[in-house]
Amino acid sequence: MCNSKIQSGHAMASAAVAEIDGRPVLQPASNTSNRIATPEAGRPLKKTFHKSISLPTSFTKHAARSDVVDPGAATLPKLSPPVSPKLKPAAKAAPKRSNDPNGLNTSTDKPSAKSRPAMMTRSKSSVGASQVVPSLDSSLLSCDRAPGSIAAAQREHAVLMQAQRKMRIAHYGRTPAKLEGKVVPVDSSVLSDASGLEEKRCSFITPNSDPVNIAYHDQEWGVPVHDDKMLFELLVLAGAQVGLDWTTILKKRGEFRAAFAEFDAELVSKYTEKQMASISAAYGLDLGRVRGVVDNAKRILEVSRELGSLDKYLWGFVNRKPLSTNYTSCRKIPVKTSKSESISKDMVRRGFRFVGPTVVHSFMQAAGLTNDHLLSCPRHLHCRSLSATN
Repeated sequence: MCNSKIQSGHAMASAAVAEIDGRPVLQPASNTSNRIATPEAGRPLKKTFHKSISLPTSFTKHAARSDVVDPGAATLPKLSPPVSPKLKPAAKAAPKRSNDPNGLNTSTDKPSAKSRPAMMTRSKSSVGASQVVPSLDSSLLSCDRAPGSIAAAQREHAVLMQAQRKMRIAHYGRTPAKLEGKVVPVDSSVLSDASGLEEKRCSFITPNSDPVNIAYHDQEWGVPVHDDKMLFELLVLAGAQVGLDWTTILKKRGEFRAAFAEFDAELVSKYTEKQMASISAAYGLDLGRVRGVVDNAKRILEVSRELGSLDKYLWGFVNRKPLSTNYTSCRKIPVKTSKSESISKDMVRRGFRFVGPTVVHSFMQAAGLTNDHLLSCPRHLHCRSLSATN
């Protein structure tokens, strides 16, 4: 007990007492042993980096200065260069190949990346040497194929296209008036070679088309019409086509003729309300459509009294000559034109019903006021020759 008191007394004697904030604090005898080094003013405290990371350039430049030494700063350990994780050990040498004539590798070790191109080159050369891909026989390319083959069909098609090209050149720059009496027929000897080919109609006529629609295309569509009854019929059919397809309308053509007295405008104009209701019920027609047909019949009679006939009224818009077009694709045929719009405006002004620009353009195509057959269709030149003779 006494010894501990003596030792504590010696410690008190060797330690110095200092006052901090008015309180006595025991300090060790050495003034520097418990002193905390403070960084110099204006110089940031350096931190020790234990990870192998790249340091910024400013830090590297500052550390490179050997003339400035901070005695209180912690010493930085020497940084080892970073080791990339992508580095792989050196590739093993390619194993030696055996003397196999087929060039196959019998070693169990896999070839390295450097040896792969050599293997690919050798495999390609071996394929070329073995002649796996047979070469084409030159005699097959030079011989003529039998009639009926693809080559024969191509020759026949070329002959037909040449004949049509000569026809277009013969009529190039001519108007329907100049073509009167000067239509050059196609040489039958030229077309006889292409007799095996089917006539190329307009593209909307396909082998799966209804026979009624095909017959209408080959006989009526685009042919100039000048009869008032027929013009009245085509005007009614074009108006009834809205919302339906043309084949359905053609199949109901007989019903339309029976319902409207063979399209006699004078008889239809006298239909009463009771007759119109019975026609609508008997033939399944919309009552508003039936009334529109009766109103159009009355307007036709008014036009006939004013201008002489419906034929003179309608054909007067095209100067008594059909409009000749040169369409090569059905996609280029418009649903309405500026001419159909002008005719529609005048007919609406006179009191006609169901005569919009689209309906009028369909009527013009059916009545032959415009020839919208494609140039590749045989009916194009036929309708053009009929317009020249009228």
